[in-house]
This record gives sequence, structure tokens and C-alpha cells, in this order.
Amino acid sequence: MSGDKKQNIRDLSLEEIKLYFLSIDEKAFRAKQVYEWLWKKSARSFDEMSNLSQGLREQLKQEFVLPSITVAEKQISADKTIKNAFRLYDGKITEGVLIPTTKRMTACISSQVGCSLSCTFCATGKLKLMRNIHFDEIYDQVAIIKDQAEKHYQRPLSNIVYMGMGEPLLNYSQLLKSVEKITSEVGLGMSPKRITVSTAGIAKIIKRLGDDEVKFNLALSLHAANDSKRNEIMPINEQNNLESLAEALRYFHQKTGTRVTFEYIIFKDFNDNISDAQELAEFCKNIPCKINIIEYNPIDNGQFQQAEGKKVDDFSRFLEERNLIVNVRRSRGKDIDAACGQLTNKNGAVAV
Repeated sequence: MSGDKKQNIRDLSLEEIKLYFLSIDEKAFRAKQVYEWLWKKSARSFDEMSNLSQGLREQLKQEFVLPSITVAEKQISADKTIKNAFRLYDGKITEGVLIPTTKRMTACISSQVGCSLSCTFCATGKLKLMRNIHFDEIYDQVAIIKDQAEKHYQRPLSNIVYMGMGEPLLNYSQLLKSVEKITSEVGLGMSPKRITVSTAGIAKIIKRLGDDEVKFNLALSLHAANDSKRNEIMPINEQNNLESLAEALRYFHQKTGTRVTFEYIIFKDFNDNISDAQELAEFCKNIPCKINIIEYNPIDNGQFQQAEGKKVDDFSRFLEERNLIVNVRRSRGKDIDAACGQLTNKNGAVAV
């Protein structure tokens, strides 16, 4: 491993670290110690690995790098939501949020710097895609937010949602690797049933999730249950229409047995009428599901406004009367632009 380019040690499996130690005449059990520091204890430097000798730590520094993300800026909302601007290895910035409620402590994390999908209601959609986020950078977001939950609120992290910046399914391999590290017994030990991956809807990749028999939950950002309206706000629908998504979701459910969540941001005078609720109820017949009705959070120069409270109540009641599981999600962290759809990366998604 000579030369200027040292390898990121977190790219190595436990077996590969073991082979490295054997190659330098060290005991194989050292690999397990290092692996635990990397993934269970979330070490951010070799110097933290206190059960290794100083000499061995120095040798690891010579051979490998252990990059980790840092918090470039932190804001705490009046409702106790914490928004983080994370500085990645190359200086680019992404965002992650800790959302505390009475029942849950949820980490909302990002999978890409920026986004390529250009959904009209989303601030992130106004940014161009800079790059995918590496699996250990995704893991670091969770580890940092987990520490914040324990430090600020003395409560453990209970849930993780891949609903920050970017489209997780367009970073497929890193998404799955990050989930593996977060759920592993030698990682953070989170249950995959407490992880939800949110997608704007890419039919062929939803089927791939089914083929891979993933254990985490899947949420579809639906927001309209007819193609013309969905095309208007989500350009991705033109290649992944509702019929193709319904087929993919049925396949996903058949392979995994997991109930899908439909995310439905409710916009004033766009998708908030009873006729829209009827279309949504009809679409929900396709697959076992639950529905999250999400209060809209206006963005700078956005074309939409928040629906009136009575309309939201009437809409959700209509669905409940048809025996659908409905939750109305109120906004959190709105005062610090940490609410759903507001992650704009105001620090700039550029090297700093």
C-alpha cells in the first residue's frame, strides 16, 4: 500500500483487515478490535483505538486513512429539532436532521449531495447533483446524530429515515452498504425495521429492492395519484408512471412482505380536494400500505402553499372512512429550514 494514495480502512471487510494483520505478522484478533472501533464505537481516528499499541496505531496511519465527516454548522429549532450541515471528505456539504418527538428520536439523513430529480416543491431539487455519498459518510451521519440524541435529550436514536438530500435508489450500492453497517451487530445494531428509505419512484430499482429481499421499510413520495398532476410536480413520473410504480410496489411487497408507506405532501388548491383523495384511495388498492399526509413547508420562490387545516382534516377523514391507515405529519424544525422539503444546503454544496 505504498504511494501517495492511502486506502480508506473502512472500505475493507473484517476478513481483509485480518489478512492485512497476518501479512505484518500481527495476531488475527487485532482485526476484530479495529473493526469494532470503526463500526461499533464509531472511532474517528486511529489514536482513539486505545487497546492497540502506539506502534501499531502509527503503522495503521502510515498504511491507511480514516476519513470521517464533521459538523460544519448546527442549528437547534424552537421545537428541539437539530439541523446539521455535514462537511464530507472532499469539503462538500450535505445536511442531516435529528427530529425528536415524544415517541421517537429520528435521524433524517442524506444519500447524495444535491439531487438530479428537480421536484418542483423541494428545495434540494433546485440544486444540481454534485455526487453520491459514500456508505461510510452515510454511516457517519447516523453516528453523529445518534450522539446528539443521547447528549442533548438523553434518549437513544430510535428511527432512521433516508429522506434528506438526494434520491437513495440512485446511490444503490452505497445505500445497501450503509444499511448493512448501521444494522450489523458489530455496527450500530439498529433494527432494519426502524429504517425507512424514501424514493421519488424508480420502478426497476424498486423491483431490485424486492429481489434483494431488503429488510428495511420503503416509502414512496407520491403526492398525486394521477399521472398528469404527478408529471407536473415530479418529472421522474414521465418515465415511471403510476401504473409501472404500482406493479413494482406489488412485486416489492410480494418479495419482502413489507407494507409500503405513501408520502403525500398536501398542497393548497392542487391536490387537496376530495376528488384527489378518491384517486389516492383507488391507488392504495394496489398494495398493502399506510399513508402519511405531510404538511407542506414553503420554500423560497416556490409555487405552492400549505393547504388549509380543514381541507387536510377532510382529506384524511375521507381516507380513514375507507379503512386506510392514515397519519398526518406536522412540520418540525420549520424555523431553521429543517422541515421536509426544505433542505437547501444554504452553506453551499461546494468545496469550502
